[in-house]
Amino acid sequence: MSDAPAVSPAPEGNRPTGERAAVFLVVVDNSPEMRVALRWASLRARRTGGKVGLVRVIREADFQHWAAVRNLMQSEAREEAEQLLQEHAAEVFRLHGGMPTLYLREGETKSAVVELIQEDKDIRILVLAASTGRRGPGPLITHLTKKVIGQLRIPVTIIPGGLSDEQIDTLV
Repeated sequence: MSDAPAVSPAPEGNRPTGERAAVFLVVVDNSPEMRVALRWASLRARRTGGKVGLVRVIREADFQHWAAVRNLMQSEAREEAEQLLQEHAAEVFRLHGGMPTLYLREGETKSAVVELIQEDKDIRILVLAASTGRRGPGPLITHLTKKVIGQLRIPVTIIPGGLSDEQIDTLV
């Protein structure tokens, strides 16, 4: 990623006293387009006085025969997820000027993200970036737009996954 302009703390905007900042939620995965969503959300949150939330969903270990092996697998997956969240949190801090809220969930990504949005009322926008591949925008975007979008309480912002840093910078 290119260097962002010097970061000043996020503005408070015109929020009434006591109102919490809107959280722009980004789903952390290993896709190249996730970095596009992360950059857009960080810069947009900075501009509007919002915050960034990062969620990583890990699958529950499905290893029923040996509990010790299952627990070890879950522990390793949790450590990897926490490390990934910390790496991306550093990027959010660089772009936004503030630390993001980190969420670590277990289960299936589609349902875990929807449940988190329903639970945390500070989350006000879900930011996703569409895959540029031939297989479509991605399984989460497809699921949300075809089956869940009408039931969500927040808007979903879908960013084209092929945008450059410069293009993102001009959009926010």
